[in-house]
Amino acid sequence: MSGTITHDPPPACGGSPLIVTEDAALLDDLLRLCAAAGATPEVHPGVPGQGDAWAAAPLVLVGDDAAHRLLGAARRRQVVLIGRDQDDPDVWRRAMEIGADHVLMLPDGEQWLVDRIADVAEGVGRPALTVGVIGGRGGAGASTLSCALAVTSAREGLRTLLVDADPLGGGLDVLLGGEGTEGLRWPAFAASRGRVGGGALEESLPALHSLRVLSWDRGDCVAVPPQAVRAVLAAARRRGGIVVVDLPRRLDDGVGEVLAQLDLALLVVPAELRAVAAAGRVAAAVGTVVRDLRVAVRGPYTPGLDDQEVARLLGLPLAGEVPVEPGLLRPRGGGKPPGVSGRSPLARFCRGFWERVLVESGVPGELRRS
Repeated sequence: MSGTITHDPPPACGGSPLIVTEDAALLDDLLRLCAAAGATPEVHPGVPGQGDAWAAAPLVLVGDDAAHRLLGAARRRQVVLIGRDQDDPDVWRRAMEIGADHVLMLPDGEQWLVDRIADVAEGVGRPALTVGVIGGRGGAGASTLSCALAVTSAREGLRTLLVDADPLGGGLDVLLGGEGTEGLRWPAFAASRGRVGGGALEESLPALHSLRVLSWDRGDCVAVPPQAVRAVLAAARRRGGIVVVDLPRRLDDGVGEVLAQLDLALLVVPAELRAVAAAGRVAAAVGTVVRDLRVAVRGPYTPGLDDQEVARLLGLPLAGEVPVEPGLLRPRGGGKPPGVSGRSPLARFCRGFWERVLVESGVPGELRRS
């Protein structure tokens, strides 16, 4: 059992939690949970002398046995009162008396507490702005745009992770020219459950063009359980910055987990009637989950169609016209990865997209202007 009295976002800077208890068995459990979350706590039987640790700790875990010793302590946020008696009717009163914002009962609330402690250890702040890209039909250029958006974001100094959610797409590491770069691919995370450490995830992935890439390898694994997809993407978002996801047109449970965590999705549609018709079906499916779905139109144009008309036919806001860029990197070699040439038409489109979206999302600091 657990319950919230008031809600505050997790602290934005990392630190060690403070444990206040004299219950040896409870202390053992809390130390075990802190170790599972990768945190080393400070332990006191009551309010620390001078109140320094009490005020400075990003999270305080108070054993129910110690609640009466905190009645005179200064009120602060991020206090969790922890007990074991599920039937104790007075626990809420004691929580209110010490200003706790959450009441938690063990063992039921262990996973929640591990996540909260891990947030403190990692220094969780604003989650990453997460953008998905999906083709309105096969060959629409969604993977190319995904790579270009990620490369542009990284070039402008934003922490960036590019996620390949299409196991049958051949691998975005190939499109970026880094299929031989060391680092983990999706199959390594197939057994992930619960919480994945954001920092550990980032460090384990291949680094290409100043960004991290989570791609598929060339093995036989073509699926990852939905719970693993959920855990990995949640870890990526906790690191902040930008996450770009290249989505397949085939929607399954794993893709559903990705769609649920997107802030925005781009539907890439070639400007031809058949592609628009196919894109309508994709939009109908994706739009039931993604709140903000926009269309990015790619030429050349069929007579009678332009980007505005394509957006009107689909009933979606227009993100802009995606320029066709020759000379991109191809699997057999030659050319450049999408977006690497910062002055190319495609890179300029991506830069303009990020400038608009970051402002709309209230993300501090615009992309730098060259």
